[in-house]
Amino acid sequence: MPQEDQKQRVDRELIELLNELRVALPGVQVLFAFLLVVPFSARFDEVTSAQRAVYFGSFVATAIATALLIAPSTYHRIHFRTGKKERMLFSANKMAISGTAFLAMAMVGVVFLITDLLYRVLYASITTGLIAGWFVWFWYGLPMVRLFRDKARDTERPG
Repeated sequence: MPQEDQKQRVDRELIELLNELRVALPGVQVLFAFLLVVPFSARFDEVTSAQRAVYFGSFVATAIATALLIAPSTYHRIHFRTGKKERMLFSANKMAISGTAFLAMAMVGVVFLITDLLYRVLYASITTGLIAGWFVWFWYGLPMVRLFRDKARDTERPG
């Protein structure tokens, strides 16, 4: 956006961030609701101690993801009209990235738990490894590779 001044750019970037969080939050909320109900199901008494630990880790990771993904909105409200929107944007960006990391951990844990309950630990481990790799690549690997490639290309261009 070459016609933007600093304030317009920061405003646009904040709107983009908040819109992106609107995409992630429903998934986190559904996962959290699912995990809140699981211990009250009839079969929960049958889970092994390892499965219980995976469940609890996923539950905690979902709670942390929820907090981190909602935090930018709260941060923005608290800093309303303080003139520190750009600093808030950088903090909110870090919270959002951290929130997606905890969301990925929670989802991977749930994949392991459900696959282990349905099949065996070997299948659960293989499936979970593949799903974890999928998350790491598409959520972090691909964007980072392209970021580094673009930065390298920009430094090679004559100024």
